[in-house]
Order: sequence, then structure tokens, then C-alpha cells
Amino acid sequence: MMNSKLSQRAAKVEGSKTLELTMKARDMRKQGIDICIFGSGEPDFNTPEHICEAAFTAIKEGQTKYTPAGGIMELRKAISDKLREENGLNYSATQIVVSAGAKHSLSNIFFTVINPGEEVIIPVPAWLSYWEQVKLSGGVPKLIKTKPDNEFKLTPEELELAITPKTKMVLLTSPVNPTGSVYTRKELEKLAEVIVKHDLMVISDEIYEKLIYDGEEHVSIASLSQEIFDRTIVVNGFSKAYAMTGWRMGYAAASPEIAKAMFDIQSHLTSNPTTFVQIASIEALRGGQESVEKMRNEYDLRRKRIVEMLREIPGLECPMPKGAFYVFPSIEGLIGKKAYGVTIESDETLCQLLLEHAKILVVPGSSFEMENYVRLSYATDMVTIEEGVRRFKEFVIHHVEELIHT
Repeated sequence: MMNSKLSQRAAKVEGSKTLELTMKARDMRKQGIDICIFGSGEPDFNTPEHICEAAFTAIKEGQTKYTPAGGIMELRKAISDKLREENGLNYSATQIVVSAGAKHSLSNIFFTVINPGEEVIIPVPAWLSYWEQVKLSGGVPKLIKTKPDNEFKLTPEELELAITPKTKMVLLTSPVNPTGSVYTRKELEKLAEVIVKHDLMVISDEIYEKLIYDGEEHVSIASLSQEIFDRTIVVNGFSKAYAMTGWRMGYAAASPEIAKAMFDIQSHLTSNPTTFVQIASIEALRGGQESVEKMRNEYDLRRKRIVEMLREIPGLECPMPKGAFYVFPSIEGLIGKKAYGVTIESDETLCQLLLEHAKILVVPGSSFEMENYVRLSYATDMVTIEEGVRRFKEFVIHHVEELIHT
């Protein structure tokens, strides 16, 4: 028998369960099955018209050629201005590297700074691509389970205990996918003290920064002091705030040394991000921002409604998220019960039952390394939210044994 042709690196990587489930649900929908999808983290709004027009104009003007690998200078300058004006971060345009999405920016970072065997601390629950990318780079993801009584946010004590001589970097996200948690300034200051003390690096993934509710404040950890600024790589992009998921445009801001290395690596792996999308991204940053606030306000209404409805379902506990567009309810009260003759042994079992019998797609919390939770995205219309959660409630009340008629 022929030996496997896969590299050891490729063999260790797991596919995205979130995308796998979402694609399955979409296939069912194509077959005419009425599915309420709460799966992928993708805005249901169209990209704002003025951004689309900028791309159309760029194409018509022939702006479809190669650009510098890390992006055109005008876009990098626009990002530099945005970071200074909105986040209090002073990066020059040459310290910005534009990539094909924030996910691409993250992979560039890991390939640039992580040596084989070095550890990256990742608080979970978190987006699963983080640790898969660390593994691809040869690093070792060190997953730290956070606690619900602290809104699933990493504490300085938990960080301190996780650090070893092999620790190179900490990865922080705020707001957090999948929980919607938002780190406060004080919490970030305490984490920064530990990071500086141990001379670690930190990635600050700020892709959901525009989607915050209840008067919460987005704070970039890099803005807290010069010491933490020097150790931070900021990652952001256009997918969530501007409904540009398919456009694939993200960026990283880093020290001159790291930015240049990322630029050089990208030049060999992908060359430049799409030229006319770069032009459109300049318009996204410098044009009117009304559409961003309009989307945020709509998400806020959906957030409140979906939490209200989920809290009416027996066996679920649903905290109110403060950012992003996800809810992350506990299903602990359903574990061990039976539905349709099947014991609900895990969140994955429940999600399979919900898809098969209730025709709703929710994502198991184990995909984010937190068992007995599920994630629902409210980046979908209110009709889908109300119908989908109604089906969820009906499934539990009428088909989960021991909860029937209670």
C-alpha cells in the first residue's frame, strides 16, 4: 500500500465544523427543505452601495493589475489614519500589511513569529481557526478554558498559570466569537501587566470592534502603554463591520521588523490582495459610516429578541452578549435527556437532532472547545430568528423526555 502523501502538518489539521454544518444546511435548503440557519458568522446585509460603486469604478478604470504585496500605500495610509483616530494607535503606513482577510493576516503572523515548539496561549471558547493555524505554523496552541462566571474572559491569574518557558504569544479577541464578551479597559490593563512582565507578544484580534452594545467601550490593548504597544500585533478587517466577507480584505499592524517580514512572506505565498477590493476598502474607511451604525442597531434589536426567546426554553441558560453577533447559551439542562429515542449525550448530538427534526442549524460549543453550549448567530433576519427559536422551543417542550409538560 502506498504511504500517505500528506505532510505531517496537513494530517494534523481539522476542518471547520462550523462551515461544514453550514454547507450541509445550505444543501438541504437547495433541496427545498425549510432550514433556519444560525451557523456562520456572516452579516446578512449587502455590502454598502458606495463601497460597491468604488469597486465597479476601479474595474472600469483598469485597476486590475498587481500591487505591492502588502497593499497599495493609499489603503495602508487610510488604515493608519483609522487606527490613530479611532483606536489611539500610532502606526505608520509602512507598518500596515494588507491581506486577503483577517484570517490571512493571522496566518501571516504565525508563520512570521512562531518557531517550531513555541506555545501560543489561546483562551477558549474561541474561533477554531486560531489553533489550527498555530499548528500549521509549527507552534503549539495552549488552550485555556475560561469560566462562565467571568463571561468567558481570560483572567491575569489564569494567564500567569499558563505561561511556560516555551510561551511566545497570547492571542486575545474582543469582542469574542462565540460568546460576545467584551474586555474592559481594566481587564486588559491587568492582562497587559502579565504579558509585559513575561516579555510575551500578543495578537489583538479586533474584527468585531464596531459591533458593541449597551454602552460598552472597545479598547485595543495596544493603546494602554508603550510597553504593550511594542509587543502587540493588531488584526482587523472589513468583513464584519462592512458586510464584506466575500471580498476578503484584512490587515495587520505591527512593528517595522515584523511588518516587513510579513510583507515578504506574503509576496511569496499570495502576492497582493485583490486590487479593486483595495480601492473599495479605502472608500469603506473614508466614506460615510452610516451603514455601519445602521447594521449595529439592527443587530442590537435582534440580540435582545433572540436572548429573550432563548431564555424561555427549558434547560437553557443564555447570557446577554455585549458584542459581535452571537449568543452562546448553556444546554447543560438538556444533557442526558432523550429526544426521538436518542440520548442527548453532548452538544453535537443536540445539534444533529435539531437539524434533523427541528430543521434549524446551530453550532456545537465543542467546535469552540467548550462542551455543552451551542452558538447561534443573529446575523440573520428577525423572521428567521423568531421562527428558528420557536422551533427550538417546540423541540424541547414536546420531544425532550423529562422536560415534556414541565
